[in-house]
Amino acid sequence: MNTTKHMNKVRSSCLAAGIASLLFSGCATETKHVDPDSPRTVLSTGKINQQDWNMAAEDLIKKMQEEFINSGKLRSVDGPGKPSVMAISRIVNSTSMQIDTDMLVKRIRIALQQTGKVYTDVTGGLGGAEDPLIDAWKRQELFKTGGKVRPPDYTLSGKIIEDKDRAGSIREVTYFFQLSLASLDGLAVWEGEKRITKQGNKPSVGW
Repeated sequence: MNTTKHMNKVRSSCLAAGIASLLFSGCATETKHVDPDSPRTVLSTGKINQQDWNMAAEDLIKKMQEEFINSGKLRSVDGPGKPSVMAISRIVNSTSMQIDTDMLVKRIRIALQQTGKVYTDVTGGLGGAEDPLIDAWKRQELFKTGGKVRPPDYTLSGKIIEDKDRAGSIREVTYFFQLSLASLDGLAVWEGEKRITKQGNKPSVGW
């Protein structure tokens, strides 16, 4: 009798351990690296995802290069054949989210820099200098030499807008990524827009 009870206790313990193991393994999550430029990254309709930033940046870079930079329209105050200087103006976030607009602008700046035809002024722009150290050194040198500040040839401004709609359980959102490149005389020399539309069922969105 004691042996039977003992065997029953052993079986119960093993069963409990097995159930606990299954529950633990079922609740465990697997984390792995994915290529941030691949379509395997998480996509949702409730926010601008990495795929959206990638698509918007790639499309706007291509348009700017084809329609303006590579078409011979680029100018520089330093003379023909010299790289132009661009300053970043205001990129307005008109969406319902708190987003870092540099997710878009930085990729565009990198692509333009790699052409060797456009440099970005990191001491100018709204909100203060991007690089305070260089800005302080530049101001000091200008004060000592009495020199003049070189103006940028162009300024880059833009806006990010969202438009939401729904039909039954389907939710749809369209993001508008708009950029304008302007010369110092106040004329827009190039403008581009990329629209990205996503749909999802009601449980996957927050409106």
